[in-house]
Amino acid sequence: MQFTVAIDGPAAAGKGTISKAVAAHFGFAHLDTGLLYRAVGVLADGGDAISVANALKAKDLARDDLRTAFAAQAASKVAVIPEVRAALLAFQRDFARRDGGAVLDGRDIGTVICPTADVKLFVTASADVRAQRRFAELGSTTTYEAVLAEVMARDTRDQNRAEAPLKPAQDALLLDTTELSIDAAVTEAVANIKKALEGRK
Repeated sequence: MQFTVAIDGPAAAGKGTISKAVAAHFGFAHLDTGLLYRAVGVLADGGDAISVANALKAKDLARDDLRTAFAAQAASKVAVIPEVRAALLAFQRDFARRDGGAVLDGRDIGTVICPTADVKLFVTASADVRAQRRFAELGSTTTYEAVLAEVMARDTRDQNRAEAPLKPAQDALLLDTTELSIDAAVTEAVANIKKALEGRK
């Protein structure tokens, strides 16, 4: 059975946590598509990102330096390059079509990568709350003000890029986690996926 769940949203909104929980609940495979861009950004390190994207392998996603602030900023910079996005498109679509169900999270899954996904969710939260979450992850290596500035700069880049800007798909369910606990958000996501699965029977 092929069944695709597309989960989009800005940085630190909770989409990764929700995606992993949903995939575990239903036994679906999970792909954090942001890791693709983080890997390209880190491996290119200011160099030829297009060549790196064309040569990217699954093992590159297992690097232990892809969750750093540097990797996040590097990802944001290479993600605006149309040729990089095109190179990674097939990788993501192949994953989405795998048997047994797939959950993909990113910023353009429901709008560009999998526009016919069975379920589309858009997870968001206020910039302040997202910056607080990211600051808690990073700890004393930075300041809250610096993290907030990075979150807002990232939002601006993601929302205004020419290729696949960050926006909810028209038929996506909006999950605002500003005041919603992750458990409550996961419960709502699971309920919607369950309804779609039952509709397929």
